[in-house]
Amino acid sequence: MVERANITPVVLKWARETAKMSEAEASSKVSVNVEKLQEWESGISMPTIIQAQKLAKSYKRPFAILFLPEPPKDFHPLQDFRKKGSNALSTSSIFIIREIQQKQAWISEDIKNYNETKLDFVGKFTIKDNPKVVAKHILTTLKINPFNYTTNNPMKEWILKAESEGIFVSRTSFIHTRLPLNIEEIQGFAIADNYAPFIFVNSADWLSPQLFTLIHELAHIWIGQSSISNFIDSELKERNKYHPVELFCNEVAANALIPEEFILNLPKNVFNFSEEVFNISKKLGVSSFSFIVRALNLEIITQHKYLSLKKESDIAFQAFLKKEAEKKIKQKKNKGGPSPYLLRLNRNSRLFTQIVLDGFYGGRIEPNLASNLLNVKSNKFRKLEDRFYI
Repeated sequence: MVERANITPVVLKWARETAKMSEAEASSKVSVNVEKLQEWESGISMPTIIQAQKLAKSYKRPFAILFLPEPPKDFHPLQDFRKKGSNALSTSSIFIIREIQQKQAWISEDIKNYNETKLDFVGKFTIKDNPKVVAKHILTTLKINPFNYTTNNPMKEWILKAESEGIFVSRTSFIHTRLPLNIEEIQGFAIADNYAPFIFVNSADWLSPQLFTLIHELAHIWIGQSSISNFIDSELKERNKYHPVELFCNEVAANALIPEEFILNLPKNVFNFSEEVFNISKKLGVSSFSFIVRALNLEIITQHKYLSLKKESDIAFQAFLKKEAEKKIKQKKNKGGPSPYLLRLNRNSRLFTQIVLDGFYGGRIEPNLASNLLNVKSNKFRKLEDRFYI
C-alpha cells in the first residue's frame, strides 16, 4: 500500500506560492495534473511521501516544514530598491535570496555564540554623508589601493579583502541549469548585519559590471541598508526611476573604483587614444565605458569626446561579447567549464565555506548540518578545499 504524507494543505499551498511557482509548474514536478495538486492543497486528498518530498525540494523548503500546523513566519523580504518598473522577482531570484538569507542567519547566530564583537563599519554612514568619504573608508578598511592592485584580478582581490574583514560574498548565475538568474531582474543584494554581513553578486554579468555591483553592495553595508538592486552601472539614465539609496551607492562605487584624484592627475592626452583608455580601465578593473563616464562627470572630457570614445567602447564591447560566445561554444563542445566544486565554493562564499569546514573538522558541526549548509556531501568536502587555492 502506498504511504501517504499527512501534510498540512495550507502549508503546501504557502510553500508553492512563496516559491512563485504556478500550479501547472508545481504539478509537472510530480507528474500529476493541476486538479490533483489542487486536491492536495485543499485537503481533499494527500500526496504520497515521495511526491511530497519532491514538491518540498522543488519549493526549496525542508520536507518537515510541510507538516507544520500553519505556515511559519518567513524571512523578512529585503527592501526592493530596484529600478521602478522592474519585473516581479521570479522563482530563481526568490530561491537565491532565501538561500543566502538562510546561510546568513545561521552564520550570524554562530558568530554571536562566540561573543564576537560587532563590525563597526556596518551602518557607520548614511546617504547624507559624502560618497567620497564613504568610498575612502571602504578602501581604507579593506586595505585596497585601486591605483595598484596586487594581482591582475581586481574582482578576486576585492572579494578576498572583503572576506578577510568578515564580509561574506556569494556569486552565482543560476539556481540550477533550468533556473538561471536574470541580471535585469537581480544584479545583486546585501544583508547589512552587524555580525555577518552578506553580499550576493549575479555572475551572469561580465566581470567589470560584477565588480561595480560588488562595491555598490559594499556601500549598502556601510550605510546599513539591506536591499535588492538591479540596473547597477556607472551611468544611470532616467535617474528619477532610481531610489536615492541606489544613486548614493553608485556614487560610492564610482569613487572607490576610479578615485577623483587619480583620474584628475592623468595626462590629458590619455583620452585621445582609445587604446590608452582601454589599458587604464583594464588595470582598474572597470569597463572602458565606466571610465569615460567618470571622466565626463568630472568634466575632464567634452560631450563630443565622450560620444566618440563611447562609440569605440561599444565596438570593443561587441567584440568582447562575440569572443565570450565563441568561448562558451568551445567549452560546450569540449564539455569543459569551471569545476562544479569551484562554482559551489563561490556560491557559498569562501569565508562561509571555511568556517563551516573548520567547525566540521573540529567536531563542532555535525556532518548532516555541514552538508546541508554547503550543499555538498560530506565525503566530497576535500574537493571543495582543493578549490581554495585556485
